[in-house]
Amino acid sequence: MFAYIARRLLLMIPTILGILLVSFAIVQFAPGGPVERILAQLQGVDSGATAHFGGGGEMGASGGGDFSSKYRGAQGLDPKFIAELEKQFGFDKPAYERFFLMVKNYATFDFGRSYFRDVPVLRLIKEKLPVSISLGLWMTLLSYAISIPLGVKKAVSDGTRFDVWTSAVVIIGYAIPSFLFAILLIVLFCGGSFWQIFPLRGLTSENWPQLSLFGKVVDYFWHIALPVTSMTLGAFATSTFLTKNSFLDEIRKQYVQTARMKGLAENRVLYGHVFRNAMMIVVAGFPGAFVTAFFGGSLLIETIFSLDGLGLLSFESIVNRDYPVVFANLYIFALLGLVVNLLSDLTYMWIDPRIDFETREV
Repeated sequence: MFAYIARRLLLMIPTILGILLVSFAIVQFAPGGPVERILAQLQGVDSGATAHFGGGGEMGASGGGDFSSKYRGAQGLDPKFIAELEKQFGFDKPAYERFFLMVKNYATFDFGRSYFRDVPVLRLIKEKLPVSISLGLWMTLLSYAISIPLGVKKAVSDGTRFDVWTSAVVIIGYAIPSFLFAILLIVLFCGGSFWQIFPLRGLTSENWPQLSLFGKVVDYFWHIALPVTSMTLGAFATSTFLTKNSFLDEIRKQYVQTARMKGLAENRVLYGHVFRNAMMIVVAGFPGAFVTAFFGGSLLIETIFSLDGLGLLSFESIVNRDYPVVFANLYIFALLGLVVNLLSDLTYMWIDPRIDFETREV
């Protein structure tokens, strides 16, 4: 067990390095950058990433040379000013030196400061965590609370009308993007054309500090009800069918037939024998499902409901070429993904002690 965990932890190091290296190399050739954005703002034009540059791009820039050929919008500006901008953003160093410096700092979770917000990146991420945790946690719990009972019922009722029409509903819900559900809920319940029941934006109300503890709890759930609902409607399809198929696979096994022949009640057979074995793969996948909900698929929901979370932060950072925030989010997401994969394996082994990862090659 400990040898397996140690091997997995050691394997995370080259994996993280590979992810950072590939991403860093791609950025060298990506159009635009922080210096390009500053120059565009000085010229009074759109600061979007529309310019291309040679020699490895802005991330590969050095302190000298023909600046007008390196950056669009640099014409007429003092080369010393542009050199100062490059030094400010750290682009006066060679790319390989900046990469190794980044890896060294990231090893101690030192992510530097945001280029355009002028705050430490780690503090910026911590400020956005409550929104992403709220969406990811409640969406995962709610989707599992729906999918597990529904999957069990579908397995027991396999082939019946209930199974057929619930499958149709689940598939339709899975096929419709969550942001369309979000827009529909806003139109229906946020004063669009029908009822004004839920707030349109934010995670809490403006008078949050003045509310009592009970009032804060109510206000919190009042604000996240529609975002979580819109994300959950399309999220439980996979776990529902996974639960159903797991139950069907277990129900057809010999030990279930033996339990029934002994005269055990159907509920005892299902929940005393089948449930534990069928739920292994579903429960073991909970950490991964949470991280997926935590970091993925929430960008549009955060934008629609004006929730300032990690999804929106990552998108804005990419658009603005705020590289410290972009790489910090990438590093944290990749690291958590690897840790969660390990936790999923350990959870699976905890649920079923017969599984021994110690004998498996990593």
